[in-house]
Amino acid sequence: MKKNKKNTDKKEQKVQNQNKTIKNEDKQQNMKKETQTNEEEQLSELEQLKSELKQEKDKYLRLYADFENFRKRTAKEKLELFETAGESLMKELLPVLDDFERALNEIKKEGDDALFKGVELIYEKFKNTLKKAGLKDVEVKKGDAFDPETHEAIAQIPGDKKMKGKIVDVVEKGYSMGNKTIRFPKVVTGS
Repeated sequence: MKKNKKNTDKKEQKVQNQNKTIKNEDKQQNMKKETQTNEEEQLSELEQLKSELKQEKDKYLRLYADFENFRKRTAKEKLELFETAGESLMKELLPVLDDFERALNEIKKEGDDALFKGVELIYEKFKNTLKKAGLKDVEVKKGDAFDPETHEAIAQIPGDKKMKGKIVDVVEKGYSMGNKTIRFPKVVTGS
């Protein structure tokens, strides 16, 4: 019996050791699982932070690009404004300039040289002042090809085949300020 008891005790001890080993293995597995979940949580938190950082960088870059576009656009608008600041005043003064030219032509026909020279001096002074403010003549001559983008046709007259689609007469000069035409030349074209 003693042998049986010893065998039984050994078996029980063996079972207990096996149970302890199993419990230890279970604990280790549980600890590994906990460690893995902690690592996964940390990784997912890190990935989330990286994603948020990426989104914020993208927002920043877009905002910066928008600001740069705004800055360039306003600088361009300011430059255009300075170039054409007196455009409305120039438009109002163009008829006066036209009247001066008509007056000079009429005085020249009459033959009064003293009056012609006096009015011509005033005309030149006025024209030079407008040029200093940025007014430029739009060059148009008889015989030039008619371009509807840069000329305003007020009449068509029948003529030579050579003059078809060309400028026959310039009725009113055209003017520009900077790169903008403020009055297109009024012309008569041949048909």
